[in-house]
Amino acid sequence: MKQALIVIDVQDSFRQRPFWDETEYPAFVEQIQSLIDTAEAQDIPVLQVFHTSVSNDPANPFSMASGHVKTLKELRIAPTAVFHKTVHSSLYAKDADGASLQDWLVKHGIEGIVVSGIRTEQCCETTSRHASDAGYKVVFPTDATLTFAMQSPSGQHYTPAEIRDRTELVLQGRFARIARAADALAA
Repeated sequence: MKQALIVIDVQDSFRQRPFWDETEYPAFVEQIQSLIDTAEAQDIPVLQVFHTSVSNDPANPFSMASGHVKTLKELRIAPTAVFHKTVHSSLYAKDADGASLQDWLVKHGIEGIVVSGIRTEQCCETTSRHASDAGYKVVFPTDATLTFAMQSPSGQHYTPAEIRDRTELVLQGRFARIARAADALAA
Protein backbone atom coordinates (compact mmCIF):
# COMPACT_ATOMS: atom_id res chain seq x y z
CA MET A 1 0.00 0.00 0.00
CA LYS A 2 1.34 3.38 -1.00
CA GLN A 3 1.36 5.80 1.95
CA ALA A 4 1.91 9.50 2.60
CA LEU A 5 2.69 11.29 5.86
CA ILE A 6 0.62 14.41 6.49
CA VAL A 7 2.13 16.97 8.88
CA ILE A 8 -0.70 19.27 9.93
CA ASP A 9 -0.39 22.79 11.34
CA VAL A 10 3.00 22.42 13.02
CA GLN A 11 3.38 26.17 12.80
CA ASP A 12 4.45 29.17 14.82
CA SER A 13 0.86 30.50 14.86
CA PHE A 14 0.07 28.25 17.83
CA ARG A 15 2.90 29.67 19.91
CA GLN A 16 1.06 32.99 19.75
CA ARG A 17 -2.14 31.61 21.29
CA PRO A 18 -2.88 32.00 25.03
CA PHE A 19 -3.37 28.24 25.49
CA TRP A 20 0.14 27.36 24.18
CA ASP A 21 1.96 25.16 26.68
CA GLU A 22 5.53 23.88 26.26
CA THR A 23 5.06 20.97 28.71
CA GLU A 24 4.44 18.22 26.12
CA TYR A 25 6.07 19.99 23.20
CA PRO A 26 9.59 18.42 23.41
CA ALA A 27 8.20 14.85 23.38
CA PHE A 28 5.87 15.76 20.49
CA VAL A 29 8.75 17.22 18.44
CA GLU A 30 10.85 14.11 19.08
CA GLN A 31 8.06 11.80 17.86
CA ILE A 32 7.01 13.81 14.82
CA GLN A 33 10.63 14.36 13.79
CA SER A 34 11.25 10.62 14.01
CA LEU A 35 8.17 10.04 11.85
CA ILE A 36 9.35 12.58 9.25
CA ASP A 37 12.86 11.11 9.21
CA THR A 38 11.48 7.57 8.81
CA ALA A 39 9.17 8.66 5.98
CA GLU A 40 12.04 10.33 4.16
CA ALA A 41 14.27 7.28 4.62
CA GLN A 42 11.52 5.07 3.13
CA ASP A 43 10.76 7.49 0.24
CA ILE A 44 7.27 8.10 1.64
CA PRO A 45 5.96 11.54 0.63
CA VAL A 46 5.81 14.10 3.43
CA LEU A 47 2.97 16.56 2.88
CA GLN A 48 3.00 19.71 5.00
CA VAL A 49 -0.21 21.60 5.72
CA PHE A 50 -0.55 25.07 7.23
CA HIS A 51 -3.74 26.50 8.69
CA THR A 52 -4.38 30.04 7.50
CA SER A 53 -7.02 32.65 8.12
CA VAL A 54 -8.82 34.46 5.32
CA SER A 55 -8.10 37.62 7.33
CA ASN A 56 -5.17 39.82 6.34
CA ASP A 57 -4.94 41.25 9.86
CA PRO A 58 -1.30 40.97 11.01
CA ALA A 59 -2.56 40.64 14.61
CA ASN A 60 -4.18 37.29 13.72
CA PRO A 61 -1.39 34.68 14.08
CA PHE A 62 -3.02 32.51 11.38
CA SER A 63 -3.03 35.37 8.87
CA MET A 64 -0.28 35.20 6.26
CA ALA A 65 0.39 38.88 7.10
CA SER A 66 1.32 37.94 10.68
CA GLY A 67 4.55 36.18 9.73
CA HIS A 68 3.62 33.25 12.00
CA VAL A 69 2.38 30.85 9.32
CA LYS A 70 5.71 29.05 9.22
CA THR A 71 7.12 25.78 10.51
CA LEU A 72 7.92 25.69 14.22
CA LYS A 73 11.66 26.25 14.47
CA GLU A 74 12.46 22.98 16.24
CA LEU A 75 11.20 20.87 13.34
CA ARG A 76 13.41 19.80 10.42
CA ILE A 77 11.23 19.15 7.40
CA ALA A 78 11.76 19.19 3.63
CA PRO A 79 8.20 18.50 2.46
CA THR A 80 7.36 16.80 -0.81
CA ALA A 81 4.51 19.30 -1.20
CA VAL A 82 3.05 22.18 0.82
CA PHE A 83 -0.63 23.03 1.23
CA HIS A 84 -2.64 25.76 2.97
CA LYS A 85 -6.13 25.37 4.41
CA THR A 86 -8.75 27.59 6.01
CA VAL A 87 -10.91 24.72 7.31
CA HIS A 88 -10.23 21.78 9.62
CA SER A 89 -9.81 18.93 7.12
CA SER A 90 -6.44 18.89 5.41
CA LEU A 91 -7.93 17.12 2.39
CA TYR A 92 -9.34 20.52 1.38
CA ALA A 93 -5.94 22.26 1.67
CA LYS A 94 -4.62 23.75 -1.57
CA ASP A 95 -1.15 23.94 -3.05
CA ALA A 96 0.25 27.01 -4.83
CA ASP A 97 -1.44 25.90 -8.08
CA GLY A 98 -4.85 25.50 -6.43
CA ALA A 99 -4.91 21.70 -6.40
CA SER A 100 -6.23 20.12 -3.21
CA LEU A 101 -4.29 17.71 -1.03
CA GLN A 102 -6.88 15.09 -1.92
CA ASP A 103 -6.18 15.74 -5.62
CA TRP A 104 -2.47 15.22 -4.88
CA LEU A 105 -3.16 11.92 -3.11
CA VAL A 106 -5.25 10.64 -6.03
CA LYS A 107 -2.71 11.78 -8.63
CA HIS A 108 0.09 9.95 -6.80
CA GLY A 109 -1.86 6.74 -6.13
CA ILE A 110 -1.80 7.10 -2.35
CA GLU A 111 -4.00 4.57 -0.55
CA GLY A 112 -3.02 5.22 3.05
CA ILE A 113 -2.18 8.27 5.10
CA VAL A 114 -0.45 8.81 8.41
CA VAL A 115 -1.85 11.84 10.25
CA SER A 116 0.35 13.90 12.56
CA GLY A 117 0.45 17.46 13.84
CA ILE A 118 -1.40 20.05 15.92
CA ARG A 119 -4.19 19.80 17.35
CA THR A 120 -5.03 16.19 18.12
CA GLU A 121 -8.80 16.60 18.48
CA GLN A 122 -9.29 19.28 15.87
CA CYS A 123 -7.54 19.28 12.48
CA CYS A 124 -5.80 15.93 12.99
CA GLU A 125 -8.98 14.12 14.02
CA THR A 126 -11.10 15.89 11.38
CA THR A 127 -8.62 15.01 8.64
CA SER A 128 -8.64 11.37 9.79
CA ARG A 129 -12.41 11.11 9.71
CA HIS A 130 -12.64 12.81 6.29
CA ALA A 131 -9.86 10.66 4.83
CA SER A 132 -11.43 7.46 6.15
CA ASP A 133 -14.77 8.40 4.61
CA ALA A 134 -12.94 9.13 1.34
CA GLY A 135 -11.58 5.57 1.32
CA TYR A 136 -8.04 6.02 2.65
CA LYS A 137 -6.50 3.68 5.21
CA VAL A 138 -5.66 6.04 8.05
CA VAL A 139 -3.00 5.57 10.70
CA PHE A 140 -3.11 7.95 13.68
CA PRO A 141 0.11 8.01 15.71
CA THR A 142 -1.27 9.88 18.69
CA ASP A 143 2.19 10.53 20.16
CA ALA A 144 2.99 12.52 16.99
CA THR A 145 0.06 14.87 17.64
CA LEU A 146 -0.10 17.74 20.11
CA THR A 147 -2.96 19.36 21.95
CA PHE A 148 -3.55 21.58 24.93
CA ALA A 149 -5.75 21.59 28.03
CA MET A 150 -9.35 22.59 27.41
CA GLN A 151 -12.49 23.39 29.36
CA SER A 152 -15.96 22.25 28.27
CA PRO A 153 -19.03 24.52 28.35
CA SER A 154 -20.06 22.73 31.58
CA GLY A 155 -16.80 23.75 33.23
CA GLN A 156 -15.12 20.33 33.07
CA HIS A 157 -11.35 20.59 32.59
CA TYR A 158 -9.58 18.14 30.26
CA THR A 159 -5.87 17.48 30.18
CA PRO A 160 -4.03 16.83 26.91
CA ALA A 161 -3.76 13.15 27.91
CA GLU A 162 -7.54 12.94 28.41
CA ILE A 163 -8.18 14.62 25.06
CA ARG A 164 -5.80 12.22 23.28
CA ASP A 165 -7.46 9.26 24.99
CA ARG A 166 -10.88 10.45 23.82
CA THR A 167 -9.60 10.89 20.27
CA GLU A 168 -8.18 7.37 20.30
CA LEU A 169 -11.51 6.06 21.61
CA VAL A 170 -13.58 7.61 18.82
CA LEU A 171 -11.15 6.93 15.95
CA GLN A 172 -9.92 3.39 16.68
CA GLY A 173 -11.60 0.75 14.56
CA ARG A 174 -13.93 3.27 12.93
CA PHE A 175 -11.81 5.89 11.21
CA ALA A 176 -8.17 4.96 11.88
CA ARG A 177 -5.70 2.53 13.26
CA ILE A 178 -4.18 4.02 16.41
CA ALA A 179 -0.42 3.56 16.54
CA ARG A 180 2.74 4.94 18.09
CA ALA A 181 4.95 7.01 15.80
CA ALA A 182 7.57 4.25 15.80
CA ASP A 183 5.05 1.81 14.27
CA ALA A 184 3.00 4.11 12.04
CA LEU A 185 4.71 3.71 8.66
CA ALA A 186 4.60 0.49 6.63
CA ALA A 187 8.06 -0.89 6.05
